[in-house]
Amino acid sequence: MTTIEWGQLALYTAVLLLAAKPLGSYMATVYEGRRTWLHPIVRPLEAVTYRLSGVHEESEQDWRRYLFAVLAFNLLGFLMLYLILRTQGSLPLNPQHFPAVKPSLAFNTAVSFVTNTNWQSYGGETTLSYFSQMVGLTFQNFVSAAVGMAILVAVIRGLARHSAHTLGNFWVDLTRSVLYILLPLSLLVAIFLVSQGVIQNFAAYKQVATLEGPTQVLGMGPAAAQLAIKQLGTNGGGFFNANSAHPFENPTAWSNLVEMLAILLIPVASVYMYGRMVGSTKHGWVLVGAMTALMLLGAVIVGYAEQTGNPNLEAVGVTQVAGNGQLGGNMEGKEQRFGIGNSTIWAVTTTDASNGSVNSMHDSYTALGGLMPLANIATSEVIFGGVGSGMYGAVLYILLTVFIAGLMVGRTPEYLGKKVEAREMKSAMVALLIFPLLILGWSAIGVAQSFGTDALNNAGPHGLSEILYAFSSGAANNGSAFAGLGANTTFYNLGIGINILVGRFIFIVAVMVIAGTMVEKRRVPASLGTFPVDGVTFGGLFAGVILIVGLLTFFPAFALGPIVEHLMRSGTLF
Repeated sequence: MTTIEWGQLALYTAVLLLAAKPLGSYMATVYEGRRTWLHPIVRPLEAVTYRLSGVHEESEQDWRRYLFAVLAFNLLGFLMLYLILRTQGSLPLNPQHFPAVKPSLAFNTAVSFVTNTNWQSYGGETTLSYFSQMVGLTFQNFVSAAVGMAILVAVIRGLARHSAHTLGNFWVDLTRSVLYILLPLSLLVAIFLVSQGVIQNFAAYKQVATLEGPTQVLGMGPAAAQLAIKQLGTNGGGFFNANSAHPFENPTAWSNLVEMLAILLIPVASVYMYGRMVGSTKHGWVLVGAMTALMLLGAVIVGYAEQTGNPNLEAVGVTQVAGNGQLGGNMEGKEQRFGIGNSTIWAVTTTDASNGSVNSMHDSYTALGGLMPLANIATSEVIFGGVGSGMYGAVLYILLTVFIAGLMVGRTPEYLGKKVEAREMKSAMVALLIFPLLILGWSAIGVAQSFGTDALNNAGPHGLSEILYAFSSGAANNGSAFAGLGANTTFYNLGIGINILVGRFIFIVAVMVIAGTMVEKRRVPASLGTFPVDGVTFGGLFAGVILIVGLLTFFPAFALGPIVEHLMRSGTLF
């Protein structure tokens, strides 16, 4: 990595960490129901929402009622979005007269956006109308993110309260997530993006003459509004097919920086909020530190691999030039205006954060450079992770960490003053084991059957990497892809859709069961055998558990894909 790239990474990390405490404190204030500086504006709208929907603000739910509300809300959201996509041709705001989306693609897209995944087997500017983008997708970008945030708050209450039975009210948590956090931040980001040149209009597509003479069709539409929440809500779905590599989505260096910051802004603040709401801000900072270390490790590995260049091209005597003019860099699939540094930082943060947006094509990375985003996804995306979902997924790894520590000293593990017993560990392990089963099982079918391999544009180990990445991205609710796979087929639409559903809700069910059992427990006083969770030792063990449990299961598959592709160094391209 060059000096400039080290500086870019340091600046990015510093801004995120500086924003963690003020935003995390504000979010905690919102969920605790206390007054914020936005109350004079937002509180009347919040009260009207409760009256119109029949929600009793002070009424709380136990874990079963809370979970039922989550599942019912998501089912209704899926049906509404599926209906919009299937009837798109008859709906307004469709100046290009796009027809209805075919059933398998509509199913895949509806499942994807309802679960905060935003996997896209289509090109937005050639498939979806403005109505579908705004009313269908952008709405789900808000509420799917809010669902993850609500689940996290319920889990926090389950760990922070004792000898209780309720976890809050899902409808209240959902409403506050949207009105007090997501909407204000999205408004600010959208206004900034428009100032940088991101388009926001309802115009028909434009035909313009290029410098060479032929005409080109330029997609138009209300892009900025969707882009703000796609980043802040760790959704990631692009208005255009090229996502944030498209100049209408990401025109300047400043828009690139703000969009990258928006990816991790709420996830990092959520970790601090978690520590504050469970009563140990030091524990929150330890988690932030461990996750930051893993993020920086990934950024350095990808940056080094891409700056070094593609060994297969070097093997056949091709000279590679990096974005800064130095020899050796791999610029394939990257925008010259962003270079290797900003491209690789984005690739790491978007796969750490369950975001899935891209400003470069991961399929064009070197074998080792592409391995790191794939490895980030394989950790269940708990290195900060998605909005809400990253931190509640990290709770499973936290419990596993204190369980292992308890085994070391031969006593029942404790976490935040409560004993971690069989039911909690069974729930955690079910989720953590089903996750690799989904990815490896579906990938095995994909590589063994012609309906899986026929969609590949690349053979050999790189083709395996593309299939692994697709099903990993679905199960982890990420949404990015190795674009060499043509995923708009019945097999991939249905298979990835199922992965998305199970990957999202198996974690939600697991953490809600844990929250429901932990909230009823009494606190026990700390003793000499209690493993402290607010020190460097816990942070190191927590990071180690993520790496070992999250990645060791996938190592044989990685060895057959990106690792063997890297070691070949024969000049063979796939």
